[in-house]
Parts: sequence; structure tokens; C-alpha cells
Amino acid sequence: MDYVIRPLTAADEPILWEMLYQALHTSEGAPPREIVRQAQFARYVQDWGRAGDTGFVAHGANEGELLGAVWFRLPTGGHKGRGHEEEVTPELAFAVKPGHRRRGIGAALLTQLVKANPQHSAISIRASTKNPAVRLYERFGFKIVQQSERAVTMRRET
Repeated sequence: MDYVIRPLTAADEPILWEMLYQALHTSEGAPPREIVRQAQFARYVQDWGRAGDTGFVAHGANEGELLGAVWFRLPTGGHKGRGHEEEVTPELAFAVKPGHRRRGIGAALLTQLVKANPQHSAISIRASTKNPAVRLYERFGFKIVQQSERAVTMRRET
């Protein structure tokens, strides 16, 4: 499949709400759409375009269909990077729509994000323990730093 990856802009907030929903859509089923407005999820998208927000979106080359996105923003709570007093660890959000997964789109999006942001020596992500993307994150150097029965927190340091 041909697709195009482009940087996200402040005008792309509606795309990110959709991709956030897609990220929560697992093999166990689709949650209600309003789940993305819960504070624990909305923080990844709400008021997109502030300083430190960055990411990429993938669209089908011909028909322009939304395929996936990867983005991060700096947390407002000031989580300091381990061993880096001045660095705040960005929190990664990532989704590829069902039906387009396992086709290299996610790897291409993550590659683009990592290459475009070498200044961040640490990036963190939280995922379901059953999420097959955990293996993809591991290929990109993410390591599990916290694990519960339902979720893992992974961290990538360069």
C-alpha cells in the first residue's frame, strides 16, 4: 500500500482525537467513543499544538485515507527524565487503524518520529500488556520499566 507521512500541525487536533480512539481499539473490541474525553486519555490530544507537541500522520497516497499517527507531547506535570534534571520525558501516543496494522506503517511512523527528535534522549509510552505493538516498541529500543497485570510502561533512552 502506498502512503504518505507528513508532520502534524495544530490544525490536526481532530485527526489526533480519532487516532487516540483507534489506539484504544484493541482485539478485545471497540470502546465507546466518549472514552477519549476522559482525563487520562484526553491529555494526549487536548489543546494540541502547544510548545513541545510533535508528531506525524500517515495517509493513503491516493485516496487520502487516515491510516495512523504517532505523536508526543511534554507532560504538564513536569516528569523529569531519569538522570537528566533539566529534561522532561515526552509521552508517546501511537495508533494504526485496524485493517492497516502489521504492514510497516507503524514502524515507518516511529522511525520518522525518532529521527526528527534526536534531542529527546528518553521517551515513554504506556500500553496494554496484550498490545502486539509492545514487540514493535522493543525493536525501537523501548524497555519495560513498569508492569502490572493490565499495562506496561516502556521507556526508550538513547
